[in-house]
Amino acid sequence: MAWPRRQVGSWIGWFAALYLVTLILLAAKEGADQAHVVLAYLLVVLGGSTMGGRALGFALVAAGVLLIDYYFQPPYHTFSVGKSPDWVVLIAFLAVASVTTQLLARARAEADEARRRTEEVSALAQLGAETLSAGRAEEALAAVAALVQSTLRVQECEIYRWDGTRILGTALHARSSIDPPPVWSGPATIAAAAQSPPPSSQALARSADALVLIPADGETGSTLLIPLWGHNRTVGVMRLTDQVPIVLNAGRRRFVAVLAYYAALAVERVALVAEAEHVEALRETDRLRDVLMASLSHDLRTPLTSIKAMASQAAERGDPNAPAMEAQTDLLTRLVGDLLDWSRIKAGGLPVDAEINTAEDLIGAAVRQFVGTGPIRLVANVDLDQPALIGRFDFVLSLRILNNLIENAIRYSTAPNPVELSASLEGEVLAFRVADRGPGITVGERERIFEPFYRPANATPDVGRAGLGLSIARLLAEIQGGRVEYQPRAGGGSVFVLRLPAAQIEPGLESASL
Repeated sequence: MAWPRRQVGSWIGWFAALYLVTLILLAAKEGADQAHVVLAYLLVVLGGSTMGGRALGFALVAAGVLLIDYYFQPPYHTFSVGKSPDWVVLIAFLAVASVTTQLLARARAEADEARRRTEEVSALAQLGAETLSAGRAEEALAAVAALVQSTLRVQECEIYRWDGTRILGTALHARSSIDPPPVWSGPATIAAAAQSPPPSSQALARSADALVLIPADGETGSTLLIPLWGHNRTVGVMRLTDQVPIVLNAGRRRFVAVLAYYAALAVERVALVAEAEHVEALRETDRLRDVLMASLSHDLRTPLTSIKAMASQAAERGDPNAPAMEAQTDLLTRLVGDLLDWSRIKAGGLPVDAEINTAEDLIGAAVRQFVGTGPIRLVANVDLDQPALIGRFDFVLSLRILNNLIENAIRYSTAPNPVELSASLEGEVLAFRVADRGPGITVGERERIFEPFYRPANATPDVGRAGLGLSIARLLAEIQGGRVEYQPRAGGGSVFVLRLPAAQIEPGLESASL
């Protein structure tokens, strides 16, 4: 291993220097004073402490004391001291050398700590720059893995995404090119690390306490698994691998915890980008579907018109099949019209002409549409003795909305229960209500019935309809600044409410405005 070899070399070199200084002092022993000897040895101790650390410095101090006593204090060549001044020299050398070694070791440790912190700050600054400049989320995550690998000087750093139940995709990793491939921990070990519980909020405030290090099975100390937490849930796992045991002190743990936090943010960014791309793909699919439906609906109108004309001619000739052909052609025409209108509304191509209109006129027009159309009666509840209810809306589009709501109510009603149509003023909104005594709508389907092409699971087949009536009604209301809502009816049945903007007319100007 590289570091122990450097340490052994340092010890050998400085003890060799001590031996060489001793030879020189012995050669000049006759003219040398003990002070010269002490200063010479002190220089060796200072050099060894600076280059080799505290342990080497104290070893040189001990060796220096023995050499001074043995070679340079009488009686020579024995470990004893004959005079009191000689004790003073030894004690002074021991004290000065020991204190100096300790101070040098502390200064060296502080310098190393400052250098390490500088490297950490530089690494975090580089991390921020690379993640912000990365064009893709995967590139930012790969930059985090590479920075962790190079900063911690480990053989490999791998980052796995986790969705709460399984590992997503393949790991993004950074590996030292000079090292052999590491041992694979296995997906089960990664999953076990991801399922460790998130730390408490107090631990998160102290980043070192929030770091969880899990040694991989069979790789004691050489592989560490670090769960990555984001918004109080596990979003991934970071795997560190090296040829030697990975040991992290308190300061290093804080730094790794910060790196793990950045890695968690990068993992969440990848997940958000993937989700955004999925949403964009769905949006594009929806747009293409609208374009296709609009095109097909438009192209189908011409042949349907021709078929309708031929059915009319056949009816004039007395063909018994002509009435059925005309009825089926009308159903297809209605279905194609719904598809075309829905596509136009979604594409924003339907013009809106909002004008001052009265609720009574709109209800009257809707009632006339359904006179004599079937066994279900349509009853309009309008109080003509009250002031007119006035709103600002597109009359044609609003009539289409009411027609769709009334048709839907009639379809699910049974005789002799009528469908009731009414209007009221609610603040700044005109509320039109279409009430029936049908089976009603379950709670889970009260919003889904407004989705295009949706049919309840227990609904009977409805020939000639595409499930767009309620969806078109809501869209037509929204482009006018209104809304279509569902409400359960007391005693059973359904109430569909059309809300449109009301209008305020100054007294005396009502007739002129209308």
